[in-house]
Amino acid sequence: MRQDPTAMEDTWLTRAKRLLALAETGQHFTKDPFDRERFDEIAEMAQAMLADLGNVPISQITGLFPTHAGGYATPSIDIRGAVIRDGRILLVREHSDGNWAMPGGFADIGSSPAENIEREVLEEAGLQVRARQLYALRHKARHPYPPDTRDFYKLFFLCDEVGSDAPKPGAETSEAAFFAPDAIPELSLTRNIHADILAAFRAFAQDQSATLFD
Repeated sequence: MRQDPTAMEDTWLTRAKRLLALAETGQHFTKDPFDRERFDEIAEMAQAMLADLGNVPISQITGLFPTHAGGYATPSIDIRGAVIRDGRILLVREHSDGNWAMPGGFADIGSSPAENIEREVLEEAGLQVRARQLYALRHKARHPYPPDTRDFYKLFFLCDEVGSDAPKPGAETSEAAFFAPDAIPELSLTRNIHADILAAFRAFAQDQSATLFD
């Protein structure tokens, strides 16, 4: 099921990120030294634009994007898991900002999406789960997350528990607990927004077969 395609991200941020991606792809593929100089200059300009838009030092932008196999700059992948027990959803409190999120993080190379989220839930909340269904695939820039100089696809899975252990925090989290829909604590908005939580409850209640996507 396709979601509202209306772009949420600032137009100039979108353009600067796209410009940098094109420059980095050109840097990788060009064989002409003069073209490389041009792509280098374009990349520097795009990085400066991103630094200006984010009001941060350019050193925080330079090298922000990883070198991609094949030379194509592509979106990063963030994976989140929704574990619902007795009408409440599992959230973990992040050390980094003190706010709450569904367990998850960057996808690790060498593991499938399901393996990634099952490991993240175990590491961050101490629960063994099995990924049941991908309920949403979002382009971060099209939703009201805080602006980000990086580009992300966000994968959200419904997960079934293996057992009924009490949740416990891991190395990157300070707390782990289940919350009712009307008692959601302050969220770590770079990781998930309220719409992600509500979509999880809806998918779980309706046994949703379609995946929401942009």
